[in-house]
Amino acid sequence: MRPGTVPAIARVMAESPPNRPIGDMDPMAAIRLIAGHGHNGAIGARYLAHGDDWAEMAIDYRADLVGDAASGVLASGPIIALMDMATSMAVWVKRGVFGPQATLDLRIDYLRAATPGRTVIGRGECYRLTRRVAFVRGYAHDGDPADPIAHVAATFMMTDAA
Repeated sequence: MRPGTVPAIARVMAESPPNRPIGDMDPMAAIRLIAGHGHNGAIGARYLAHGDDWAEMAIDYRADLVGDAASGVLASGPIIALMDMATSMAVWVKRGVFGPQATLDLRIDYLRAATPGRTVIGRGECYRLTRRVAFVRGYAHDGDPADPIAHVAATFMMTDAA
């Protein structure tokens, strides 16, 4: 973890008290800050876009993220981190609230290797919210959403819920 990471993230959470509506703050500024620290910062995760119940992030191809030097294929760890963040973002935009949450389950089914040299895009969609749990699905691809690298299913617990 880089120096200053925890205080920076704690500051964003303090500036956005639990259940504070996203409209009262810039959620993308908060997401960019979080994405720029810790493992997301290390892999270079970056925000792409979002809608009412979905969010997209990307990681660019880098030699230091390769898991198999002979093939040039990205390691699974950066893709897992990307999908955890993209699905987390989907929960925030669906709730309309930037608040603390915990990943309860994150299942990734790999369908194929990422193509060496290409950017990997992760998309998460929050399709159901209960009082305490969010259900999210998504996929990762490297240029063609119809030819995914992986599918993801995740659940998150809102730790700020009453």
